[in-house]
Amino acid sequence: MKPKEIRDLTSEEIRQRIADEKKAVQQLRFQHAIAQLQNPDVLRKKRREIARLSTILAERATAEQAAQ
Repeated sequence: MKPKEIRDLTSEEIRQRIADEKKAVQQLRFQHAIAQLQNPDVLRKKRREIARLSTILAERATAEQAAQ
């Protein structure tokens, strides 16, 4: 997802996406430990997606705190 698409989501949807992505990363790590992945770059992409989601969520929290 692009940052613009992420910003269109609600905070709760972003939290859910983070949880889903973390589960996916965990599954990929298990698969990688047992056997080689077809495309190991998927792990990197998933981690970056989690970071992107977390960053935007943190930006929102900071903006809400500054507004109060």
